[in-house]
Amino acid sequence: MSNTRDENLGYLLGVIAVVAFAMTLPATRAAVRAFDPVFVGLGRALGAAVLAGLFLLLARQRAPSREELKGLVVVAAGVVVGFPLLTAWAMRHVDASHGGVVLGVLPLATAAAGAWFSGERPSTRFWVCALAGMALVVGYAITRSRGALDWADVALLGAIASAGIGYAEGARLSRTLGGLQVISWALVLSAPLLIVPVLLSAPPTIRLPVESWAGFIYVTVISQFLGFVPWYRGLALGGIAKVGQTQLLQPFLTILASVLLLGEESDVLTWAVAGLVMVVVAIGKTTPVTRVRPDSPLQPTGRKRSAHE
Repeated sequence: MSNTRDENLGYLLGVIAVVAFAMTLPATRAAVRAFDPVFVGLGRALGAAVLAGLFLLLARQRAPSREELKGLVVVAAGVVVGFPLLTAWAMRHVDASHGGVVLGVLPLATAAAGAWFSGERPSTRFWVCALAGMALVVGYAITRSRGALDWADVALLGAIASAGIGYAEGARLSRTLGGLQVISWALVLSAPLLIVPVLLSAPPTIRLPVESWAGFIYVTVISQFLGFVPWYRGLALGGIAKVGQTQLLQPFLTILASVLLLGEESDVLTWAVAGLVMVVVAIGKTTPVTRVRPDSPLQPTGRKRSAHE
């Protein structure tokens, strides 16, 4: 009963986080209209690091162990630097709705990273779905760029890999540290490395469009900090592969927000591919997933643990 309850709570927390994350690309798109992508991608992390530092200080959180520090480096590389920077650059060149479709395979990437880093073992049918989803996204990107994969799409695929790894390792760490603590420590540890590039890419004046500032504030407070609280906790409770599939809602929410808030146009192809990708992801969600190393450190292994180990 407790496993079912934990899984249901994990799904609920996952949906809450996905609703928050669905606004990330539209908010980023609004921000990079006035700001340098480097400032948006790394500045959001530096701003969130201030909030994270205050939380760790006021709540008197324990320092991470040496083993946890290794995992935090992976989290920071994936979701503090990699994903924000790559998506910010991509949003300078493609619409947020386009990005939402490409990021539709993120649930599959998250599950794949969970299999590699956290001991989860999806079935063969899951991997077939993963390849099908990737083929749909790459095909869509090539069609949109008239026969060749655009650099913005390459950046988005890199963002998918970064986020998948950061999500999986963050979920593993949250079992001992807690979700808010994981993202907080990742942000604080990254902050010293972010100061110089953020200052060099900062705008010369604060007199910039309100919508760009609003987008930057959103990705700083929600996308980079608060959204990870329910997300990491949900992944830890319900399993990375399964709860990660709640992201199947994200492309639709992202496209809708792009149309309503940014005035972007979404054609039939965009909605159709988004729908097909989500069908593939939904099928992948029904495949069995076993967890052979629930508390394993950050290193893959092929040996399964027995119930008595």
